[in-house]
Amino acid sequence: MVHDDTILIIDDEVQIRRLLEITLGASGYKVVEAGTGKEGIIAAATYNPSLILLDLGLPDEDGQLILKKLREWFTNPIIVLSVRSSEDEIIAALDHGAIDYLTKPFRSGELMARIRSAFRMVHAKDESNPVLSFQSLTIDLASHVARKNDELLKLTSTEFSLLALLAKNSGKVLTHQYILREVWGFGYHEQTQYLRVFVAQLRKKIEDDPASPRFIITESGIGYRFSS
Repeated sequence: MVHDDTILIIDDEVQIRRLLEITLGASGYKVVEAGTGKEGIIAAATYNPSLILLDLGLPDEDGQLILKKLREWFTNPIIVLSVRSSEDEIIAALDHGAIDYLTKPFRSGELMARIRSAFRMVHAKDESNPVLSFQSLTIDLASHVARKNDELLKLTSTEFSLLALLAKNSGKVLTHQYILREVWGFGYHEQTQYLRVFVAQLRKKIEDDPASPRFIITESGIGYRFSS
């Protein structure tokens, strides 16, 4: 079976990359490879893979740091493959945005099952989350992608979460505290200045005139309202 899905392997061990290339290729996946963290980030930006297999022991930067950098903008599944087996490493990887963690050496059959599971999650999201359209702005909630005039907007994961929350509640006034709690968590519910900074950044990216916004309207002293 041939898939449209491309899988990026970020691992400095040539033997591991060859093994994964053969295993994934046999299941019909397209494969892209990178031997360092820097090459991996460039490949992720270039090919926009459907899934990334990430090793933590990279020669240039620690894989946990690469994972954090990827999660600033890359929204598809990332599975960590690593010889590190401590609970702290596994928890850190999951907290940094990995959806799964396999310890080397791993069985090929188990890896393929984890990959299929990751894709099922993605496709389930695709079916349940619509694309929201507001004049020149479209927001794909499943793919975590926003476009203005059909051009891709470069949003961080936090900026996208903020935009999605406002857009899903179009026409409603959302309080500062509600937005902070939903996007950042309970520990941030008093950080209204923090929210103002992110709203300003988001307006620069989605508004024709950030000083006179059409989409994100300030409700003075209360919060924000998304206008369609």
